Amino acid sequence: MKSAHLANGLSRIENLIPTKPTEIKKSEGDSGQVSFKDVLGKTEAPAGLTAKPVAQAELGHIKFSNHAIERMQSRGISYSPQDLTKLNEAVSKAAAKGSKDTLILMDQSALIVSVKNNTVVTVMDKNALKENVFTNIDSTIVM
Repeated sequence: MKSAHLANGLSRIENLIPTKPTEIKKSEGDSGQVSFKDVLGKTEAPAGLTAKPVAQAELGHIKFSNHAIERMQSRGISYSPQDLTKLNEAVSKAAAKGSKDTLILMDQSALIVSVKNNTVVTVMDKNALKENVFTNIDSTIVM
């Protein structure tokens, strides 16, 4: 009896099972390269490499979620270092009062902040505040 051949030319199931490589080959002449093991052992990135946060951007003490960053970019909202200092102070005050999720009203924007995680969840400009309903907050700070 002849064995049936699969479309890709394999005739046995054993050919589909991955096997462990016997040896890792190193390229010759890689003297200028940094190994993965070396990179993991260092606290700073090698020259030419920059670390980019994936899930969150951190500015000082408070962090901004990806969603908040997208909202800031799409609405043209930015904060000065002084604004971020005031924001950090507001979040600290909310934490001292036992807040979990707070609405922070600044001059030209509003932020929903997870006090527990020190993370800005979303950002709105002054125009988006009108006729808006804020849910799942337990405190409000007006700055």
